[in-house]
Amino acid sequence: MPITLENKLVVAISSRALFDFEEENRVYEAGVASGDDQSYMQYQLDRLDKPAPAGVAFPLVQKLLAFNGGSDGHTGGANDRHRVEVVVLSRNDPVSGMRVFRSARQVDLKIERGVFTRGRDPFGYLNALGAHLFLSANERDVRSALAAGFPAARVYPDSAKKAELHPDEIRIAFDGDAVLFSDEAERIFQRNGLDAFQQHEIERAATPLPPGPFKPLLLALHRLQTLAGHEVPIRIRTALVTARSAPAHERAIRTLMDWKIDIDEAMFLGGLDKGAFLREFEPDFFFDDQTRHCESAARVSPTGHVISGIANHDHA
Repeated sequence: MPITLENKLVVAISSRALFDFEEENRVYEAGVASGDDQSYMQYQLDRLDKPAPAGVAFPLVQKLLAFNGGSDGHTGGANDRHRVEVVVLSRNDPVSGMRVFRSARQVDLKIERGVFTRGRDPFGYLNALGAHLFLSANERDVRSALAAGFPAARVYPDSAKKAELHPDEIRIAFDGDAVLFSDEAERIFQRNGLDAFQQHEIERAATPLPPGPFKPLLLALHRLQTLAGHEVPIRIRTALVTARSAPAHERAIRTLMDWKIDIDEAMFLGGLDKGAFLREFEPDFFFDDQTRHCESAARVSPTGHVISGIANHDHA
């Protein structure tokens, strides 16, 4: 039978999101500025046997791959139990890509597929992969991926990493408006203020919000947990962490009910700083569309900026 990624959770990730390549990136940027990438290729080749340190998304990827089971990343070799596929999607050149794969192998991270474009935009390959998530440190790539309809976030490479605290759980937290949901209500708030926003949401409490860019990821996570059942020793725990407060909470909850998705925790913070609450939840990753929330969150947890919606000057 042909190999396919159908019915799998597919995560596309840049090399800088998976590994701490910040020093290497400075060499790369210097080469790009001078029109010569050979020095960067040699830099990576000279370090081929030096394992790269874990990047901001490494713990999340490590936990997701646990859904495949077995020491070789498969349970009994059955394709239907290979539930998660992680693909490196990188602006790196193929020579530098060798170090990415070598670093993954040295820490027993079962990643077999990668696309290396040597400086060209890589996001176009998301469609071929059918990706449910794209994590990158490159803002332009993230914006392009979101515009093409893929859940994507710009990672904060220096985010705190504490995934080892919950080895039996994958904890993912999402903002609501412009992330899980569309920014329909956020536009009302930006244009007319809080009172108008609250009235808008009260009047439409029973009307589901249009989906935001990260609904496909939430659905894929829900499907992954359902298919895996109790066969794997790890569970997915999700949280909605939103600036909404009562009475605007109801529409958000009813929307998730309409999608037939259960969220484990919901925090309606009414504008309170999210960092303190994320410190308690301890997510493996948090996604938000507003930089001020991302900057607060990055001090306590791995964080991704969803560069979409009115808060990011998206007037589509």
